[in-house]
Amino acid sequence: MIRRQLAARGENPPAFGRRCIPADFVAPPSHIPDMLGRRALSSGRLAALGATPDFHHGLLAGIAALLTMGALVLAQPGGRPMSPDGAAQAQVLGKWTKGERPAFTLGRETYQGGKWIEITYGRPLQRGRDLFGSGENYGKAALDVGAPGFPAPPVWRAGANVTTRLKTEVPLTFGEKTVPAGEYSLFIDLKPSQWMLIVSSWPAQPKFDPQDKTALWGAYGYTPDKDVARVPMKLDTLPFAVEQLTWSFLDMTNDGGRVAIMWGKTMASAPFKAGTAR
Repeated sequence: MIRRQLAARGENPPAFGRRCIPADFVAPPSHIPDMLGRRALSSGRLAALGATPDFHHGLLAGIAALLTMGALVLAQPGGRPMSPDGAAQAQVLGKWTKGERPAFTLGRETYQGGKWIEITYGRPLQRGRDLFGSGENYGKAALDVGAPGFPAPPVWRAGANVTTRLKTEVPLTFGEKTVPAGEYSLFIDLKPSQWMLIVSSWPAQPKFDPQDKTALWGAYGYTPDKDVARVPMKLDTLPFAVEQLTWSFLDMTNDGGRVAIMWGKTMASAPFKAGTAR
């Protein structure tokens, strides 16, 4: 019904799917009636269809939560998402070997025995905004918006859409903290002079499910009890601005390097060492 009414007014109905509104673009609850159309969900129209007041209130509450939590896909004309998917990979602990015939690679050798490290995340664009702010408001703009039953999380999802994920085939050591091989969620505690990388065992929801309390969507529902490691990150001011949020692996050697996140003129990084796979 809503989709037909929107189409009749020449508006594009929201698309439902696996990827959803990015963390940096959330419709405030006060805008929800205007977005959906006041007539489309009026009590009278629902009552005419046999809906009870409880159903009406529940429906509005559900839509408010979905919009505020970012469970609707927001795409620009042509279907391009506001925050495209991204991934960063590195391979460590392998060895280049020469075969009987030259390989179709740079250097003509084959890399064998390597272990993969991968970060998957959503990549919001700056689009001229002040990303992190200053003073008492530092970092608040990057955090997800709260909603009834879903308070604003205290940490940044460091991406958009689904929770940022780390997958590693090898143990990673950050300072004195060792993260075993496996899959983890990544968050960042934003402070003006010190960012803290959080490696958490919280599972991630593939799509938003408000009833699922065993996994997270973005950073909603985050609690520190599942933290595996908290790693101080070095902050640097870049001589250029990075438009699209970027995770990357820097200064890589065969057994380590730095994991880094860049957005705007800010880069935060943390060194790590890779151990033998268990």
